[in-house]
Formats: sequence, structure tokens, C-alpha cells
Amino acid sequence: MTREALRVEPISTYLDRWKAPASPVTRAGNMIFVSGLPPFDPDTGEIAAAPIERQSELIMEQMKLCLQTAGASLDDVMKCNVYCTSVKHFAVFNAVYARYFPEQPPARIFVCIPEWTGPFDIEIDCIAMV
Repeated sequence: MTREALRVEPISTYLDRWKAPASPVTRAGNMIFVSGLPPFDPDTGEIAAAPIERQSELIMEQMKLCLQTAGASLDDVMKCNVYCTSVKHFAVFNAVYARYFPEQPPARIFVCIPEWTGPFDIEIDCIAMV
């Protein structure tokens, strides 16, 4: 099975600008892997220094775009990994997450980490199958 790294615009251009050695999404057979990404502002391509609710929305929209590019949707997500700088964001994040996965949400983990290299508080990756 061959791994295919997919470009997802405008996310790939943002990653190029940051010289990030990562693909936003890869696909191998019926497996899709979406990278954890910072909350890029879709208007500027910069990392959005925003409240946790907005950061979460931006990331979920990016995840949705990556999945669509790979021929999948949020309905195909099997597992999400959520990395966040504070447990204090848990309730707000859950409210946003529930809007994107209103029924039969995928398996998930929420891990608190000390900090990121930029001005953001959350990153989410996922695995999907089509």
C-alpha cells in the first residue's frame, strides 16, 4: 500500500510559509490521517490568536477540509487526538466538538500539554476510513 501526501489549499501554502515538514493529510488505501494543525486564520494564513472556542472551530473546519480533499467526511472519522494547553478549556472545546460530531462521535483522547511553539492552545489530529 502506497502512502500519498495530499496538498490541501490554503493549508499547504500556510505550512510552506512556516517551513513545516508535514503534509496536512495522507492517504493509504482506505485509511486517512489528518495532521494536527494550529488554528490558521483562513483570511490571513497566520496563526489565529483567538479564544479557545474560535481556535477549536478553525481547527475543526481545517480537519473537515483535509478530509474532503482525501475523499472523506467527518462521518468517516474513527479517532481524534486533542492536545490542549489547559484542562480549563475542556468544557468550551467539548461544546464546539459536539457541534461537529452531534451523533456517534468518534473515539477521542484529550491530553493536556504545557505549551505550543506559537500563540495557540489546541491542536487536533484524526484518523478516518473510507
